[in-house]
Amino acid sequence: MSTPTMRAISQDRFGGPEVLRLVTVPRPEPLPTEVLVRVVAAGVNPVDYKTREGGGMAGVLGEPPFVLGWDVSGVVEKVGFGVHTFDVGDEVYGMPWFPRPANAYAEYVTAPARQFARKPATISHDQAAAVPLAALTAWQTLVDAAHVEAGQRVLIHAAAGGVGHFAVQFAHHLGAHVIGTASYAKHDWLRKLGADELVDYTSARFEDAISDVDVVIDLVGDDHDNTSTRSLDTLRPGGLLVAVPSGVSPELLDRAEARGLRASAYLVEPDGHALGQIAELIDAGTVSVEIEEVFPLERAADAHRRGESGRTRGKLVLHIAD
Repeated sequence: MSTPTMRAISQDRFGGPEVLRLVTVPRPEPLPTEVLVRVVAAGVNPVDYKTREGGGMAGVLGEPPFVLGWDVSGVVEKVGFGVHTFDVGDEVYGMPWFPRPANAYAEYVTAPARQFARKPATISHDQAAAVPLAALTAWQTLVDAAHVEAGQRVLIHAAAGGVGHFAVQFAHHLGAHVIGTASYAKHDWLRKLGADELVDYTSARFEDAISDVDVVIDLVGDDHDNTSTRSLDTLRPGGLLVAVPSGVSPELLDRAEARGLRASAYLVEPDGHALGQIAELIDAGTVSVEIEEVFPLERAADAHRRGESGRTRGKLVLHIAD
């Protein structure tokens, strides 16, 4: 009997988008407590571009060849022994295995059942695939790392991006006063999502316009114009900076502590329970999902080029199956 196969996007070396290529590989089989998911759509994230080039999670994935991607939305095809949360035919979404390889740019993935949640019923698979990594990052930084409470002032950098537009909505849902940095053209949209104040970072230094902040969610990092370090100037005494993409250097930590401030790095982790809570907010109409563009699987390289432009509003998605 021949081994079932599937299409996937792989790379044989680190480099630009041109290293991504469509291949045929063996289809995985679920182990006990795992599910096999037929992927309808996969999300594309900045960590994918960085890993493709040799940064990001390349240290975890190792040397190519490998298949990128962590965000998936699809249908349960098979359940392993011990799975009681899902049945064959259930629509699910998740961010399995992160930061270990999940192989999401493919027609099938396997992962522990509890790293998935039921897909929000009110949105498509394309929209659902745009949610997990970005929304979990926003949720976990605000709820688990910062413990944001009603009435607090929360500053979100890159508020119009994939993570940022979820962070604006979650912070608003939590009752915070939401401040965001984004180009002026995106301000009206962000106000509709729940932003109370906005600063056009292209025309003003945000630290000159914003003060007395309780929590900064920095989705830019010190690698770009010292955004994390400059954010310290916006915090009130005892305030917290959560630096997502580039972490917290010893120098940044020393500067924060010398001023009576706190600084914390952060890395997202799989969380099926939180995805269930997020799905409830989406189905209730409290949270919306913004997609910039959807690409077929074979155009993964084009999706990476689009994402690396740095000018997307919301998320990019690969559509894999109907």
